Amino acid sequence: MAETSETTETPETDQNSTGGTAAVGPIEDFSTLTDEQWRERLDPNSYQVLRHAATERPFSHPYNDDDTEAVYVCRGCGAELFRSTEKFHSHCGWPSFFDPADSDAVIERVDDSLGTRRTEVLCANCGGHLGHVFAGEGYDTPTDLRYCINGLALQQQPK
Repeated sequence: MAETSETTETPETDQNSTGGTAAVGPIEDFSTLTDEQWRERLDPNSYQVLRHAATERPFSHPYNDDDTEAVYVCRGCGAELFRSTEKFHSHCGWPSFFDPADSDAVIERVDDSLGTRRTEVLCANCGGHLGHVFAGEGYDTPTDLRYCINGLALQQQPK
């Protein structure tokens, strides 16, 4: 990869379930990272999801059916996003949560792509695309919300 004259402190990384790495070290100002730096930080599939709002194929990620007691952090920056205590089986093909770990952990914004209005979910720390949230679907959860999150956007940290 091309060298840049900019230096950015790179946090420690852990091997993830798809063979790439995820940031787990100190949080930095992610708004200053260039596209090339994001490509260096993320495996190609996670890069497409987090930086270009791609969606992984349904039922393709191991976190979909995983019941490990864990905290789920952003694969791009390491910020805590969700916990296994709020994870549930929605049978939609993506990991589903009924609430984020903290109300400030995610940003929700209107997404009118694909000819329908949805609510996109982004990491509040680095702005990475996580997935979408849906309300009023009748799931037996405390919030009746389904945060439908790409497994490629997450890094599981077992408790």
